[in-house]
Amino acid sequence: LLTFISIPISYLHFIYQYFKEIGRKLCSNKVFFFYLLPVLNLVLEIFSGTFENLNGPIPYINLYSFFTGLVLVISVFVYGMVKHKNTAQTYFLKMLMLGNFFAVFPFIAFYLVPVLVIDDFIYSAAVVAPFLLIIPFTLVYQFISNKIYDVEFLIGRLKYYGLLAIIPTIIMISTVKLMKFQEGDYYDARLAIYVYLVILGVFYLKEILDYRFRLKRFSEKYNYQDSIFKFTQTIRTHSSLNQVLLELKQTILDVLIVSQAHVLKVKSDGTISLLEGDTEEYPWIPYEQEVTKVITDIGKIVEVDRGFLIKIGERGGTSYVMLCLSVLNTPRLTRDEISWLETLAFYTSVSLENVLKIGELMEHLEHVKKEGPNPAWLNKLMFAIEEKQRSDLARDLHDSVLQDMISLKHQSEMFVADFEKDKVCTNQIRQRLINMNEQMSTVIQTTRETCQELRPQLLYDLGLVKALSKLAAQHQESSSIDKIRLNTERFSKVLDLDTQLNLYRIVQELLSNAVKHSKAHEVLIMLVCIKEKVVLHYEDDGIGFDPDKLYQNSASMGLSGIRERVRALNGSLDIQTAEGKGFRVAIEMEL
Repeated sequence: LLTFISIPISYLHFIYQYFKEIGRKLCSNKVFFFYLLPVLNLVLEIFSGTFENLNGPIPYINLYSFFTGLVLVISVFVYGMVKHKNTAQTYFLKMLMLGNFFAVFPFIAFYLVPVLVIDDFIYSAAVVAPFLLIIPFTLVYQFISNKIYDVEFLIGRLKYYGLLAIIPTIIMISTVKLMKFQEGDYYDARLAIYVYLVILGVFYLKEILDYRFRLKRFSEKYNYQDSIFKFTQTIRTHSSLNQVLLELKQTILDVLIVSQAHVLKVKSDGTISLLEGDTEEYPWIPYEQEVTKVITDIGKIVEVDRGFLIKIGERGGTSYVMLCLSVLNTPRLTRDEISWLETLAFYTSVSLENVLKIGELMEHLEHVKKEGPNPAWLNKLMFAIEEKQRSDLARDLHDSVLQDMISLKHQSEMFVADFEKDKVCTNQIRQRLINMNEQMSTVIQTTRETCQELRPQLLYDLGLVKALSKLAAQHQESSSIDKIRLNTERFSKVLDLDTQLNLYRIVQELLSNAVKHSKAHEVLIMLVCIKEKVVLHYEDDGIGFDPDKLYQNSASMGLSGIRERVRALNGSLDIQTAEGKGFRVAIEMEL
């Protein structure tokens, strides 16, 4: 009893403490005087055996106390939603209100209120009380998820389907009542609830099925909404104007009752021609006057005797018009068909504009390629694409090859253990299994190192400094370099992820060159902040090389990559080296 009646006030106390932790106030702490309510109920319950006249009203007093607590919680939440409107806590309070409604509504509507009003219930407490578990489940779900679902969308759909289910429910209940299938206490109320929930579920199921099979309909005729989705999904892969227009043509033929669809190109001087690939000669001749009327606006429709004309796009001084005809005279377009055609026209217009922009961009890139070195923004874009490819490859290796090798290793270990117990096994078989196990361990370690090189997870998790420390430690442990000194104590800048990745790759390439070409024994790497500049300094005591052949030796590919990365960062690169005098690199980048 104490636990049951304490639910509302303890729940409110919990939410009050949550708001206090984030520096906000939900309500006055005077509400905690309601903790006395369950105590008073407990006292009355204890003394009910002494005073017989209390035995009758005690259950009702307990229910009134619980109901009072619920009203208090709901009032405080409504007050909090008004007080904290347009703040980060609005979503949290909406979620709580939604969870509370589904948790307490069955208990209040089907048990508590009927008992207090008419001294009877629709459903027993054992049936409706478990719904109260939704409250803690809602809280736990809130804590393990940053955002569960769009509350506004859910409430909107619930309102829509809720209202939609009322009329069928009333019709079915009225029918059943007239036919008098069954009599009994509250039969009508229970049946209404069942039917309403079933119809509500059917509407949601219909929406789910429509969503899942929107691309697999048996017939496309009159399938306006899903055909738009299918059209937009298809044209994403098209890169030419003709492909987009032909896809639109096919969509209209599939959905509307038209037998012919032609794309007309209307130039600014009034000249009309067909899109390439159309074999029919001059189908627009009977409708030349209507063509001149339709080219004023995107989506404008002019109906003719056997069909209609619609403007679907414009490029430069050329307008694109779709002429759709039927074998027989067709009825006038409905409002749904006009709205659908206008939407398709606007989507097509946007797609044509995108195709045009992509074409211009490709031409510009070709021009830049002929001129010489790539501009800084293009290098940055290329490196970003490269990092994404590295990340995807690392993830694929980790999820496939590495997992398979670990599984094989475990199997071989179990195999060896079984042979240890079985004395019949020959030493030769045992040794082969041991060798297999060692080889798989080597492959696993190599795969892990490859994944780390492709996608430095430590950089994503802890930042550039920690990632460079791990990189330096790995090279010193696995290479012939005696000592690698890394100094990042004066580095405090917060850089974006692309910049951090580029700096990491530069250091990675410098260390790789030191191992493969420089034959260095000591390496110094410094990453510091000087005023508004980030400075990366590298030097080693390797063999060096002739500065006149800076980009002509075996390390030229690596140095060229470093130079391009520095250009992408809008930085400066200074390399100092000579034969037998080591190798130095200074990179400065302004932020």
